[in-house]
Amino acid sequence: MSQSTSSYPTLSVDATGTGVVSHAGAVTLLRTAEVTGLTEALSRSLSPWRKPLAQFDPGKIVTDLAVSLALGGDCLADIATLREHSAVFGKVPSDPTVSRLITALAADAPAALTAIDTARASARAAAWGHAGEHAPDHDITAANPIVIDLDATLVAAHSEKESAAPTYKRGFGFHPLLAFVDHGVGGTGEPVAALLRPGNAGSNTADDHIEVTRKALAQLPNVHTARPGKKVLVRTDGAGASHTFMTWLHKRGVSYSIGFGLTDAMVTALADAPESAWSVAVDHAEQVRDGAWVIDATGLLDLATWPTGIRVIIRKERPHPGAQLRFTDSDGLRLTAFATNTVRGQVQELELRHRRRARCEDRIRTAKDTGLTNFPLHGFDQNRIWLAIVQLALDLTAWTQMLGFADHEARRWEPNVFACTSSRSQDASRNMRAASTSGCRRTRHGRPSSSPH
Repeated sequence: MSQSTSSYPTLSVDATGTGVVSHAGAVTLLRTAEVTGLTEALSRSLSPWRKPLAQFDPGKIVTDLAVSLALGGDCLADIATLREHSAVFGKVPSDPTVSRLITALAADAPAALTAIDTARASARAAAWGHAGEHAPDHDITAANPIVIDLDATLVAAHSEKESAAPTYKRGFGFHPLLAFVDHGVGGTGEPVAALLRPGNAGSNTADDHIEVTRKALAQLPNVHTARPGKKVLVRTDGAGASHTFMTWLHKRGVSYSIGFGLTDAMVTALADAPESAWSVAVDHAEQVRDGAWVIDATGLLDLATWPTGIRVIIRKERPHPGAQLRFTDSDGLRLTAFATNTVRGQVQELELRHRRRARCEDRIRTAKDTGLTNFPLHGFDQNRIWLAIVQLALDLTAWTQMLGFADHEARRWEPNVFACTSSRSQDASRNMRAASTSGCRRTRHGRPSSSPH
């Protein structure tokens, strides 16, 4: 083992089995942070928060925190896991030092979050550049766009936190809105934006969707934020189906695929469509899906108040056993719809493309295994910083998979959280996971995700 110019030690392999260290698998995350320039970018962006004569660089502290979350941590104190293995992680700051930095960043949260986002954008450009043909933006076109998925999730608060509020599911906590770049069938995804909101924040708040989308676009290398064009596709569920948000997307020329709520009048109009107008739906393998049909209903519906060029595609299918029909369902079949401005493409292909938005739920599940299970701090701005660190941890994991396991099934594996028998006071590695491929999980049936491929 030798010391390089990096903030972290360099490990070597010895077949004799002496000098074994724990958490050596985390070296893949550390090297990813270095090869993408993330550590250097964070140090540079967060330099205004470094006090004179300070022993620890704020960028190093934030990187350490991100790694601790990638290993399964769920609070600031879990950085102790790194501190206990200095042979792998080098010198790690004390808990009071970490706490003071988070407090300082939260005191100027807008500037601190901008600094972290700037570092992430720089590192993302480097990561995608190194990935080459495996990068999400490789050979993107209007027919093969880079995909940004938006979705919100509820995070419970089990104590009084600033801005925590009752949720629509009768819980209490927060309702963050997140954006992920989809890596496609062969990969997972990575976060590009997140907005922390109180638990009572509306699901279809257009201003929030616009803010998150704008931040997400700013994270994409070589994409013009003001007018990205059709090479970028924004997907959301029905929460994004507001006139304001879709008009904003329309003005920027972005492709979109957004869940669309049907009115009684639309369902009535749909009844006039002949059976021959319906086409069989396809599954993730692009094979015929029994009991499901799709139709381009644009010409049947009154869409005069919606943006020019909008298409509404409707799917009808037999409901799953036990599922309850809604008032807008018809003839015992479940109706779902989405709106898109993609002109070309068969209706089955567009419907399958939209359904693959469900992979965003896998990304959120992974995020909750990487620090998003709760917001551990009291102040709202402190938890905004925490959310930024969660995104950094997810970035490191996604980039490691993309760069190190591009042709291996591990690129689609999810992190595996395991419980230790000792208490937190005796072992700060409780709920930690190895960062090597042995620390990832495949879900049931050997598949890395449950969403449509």
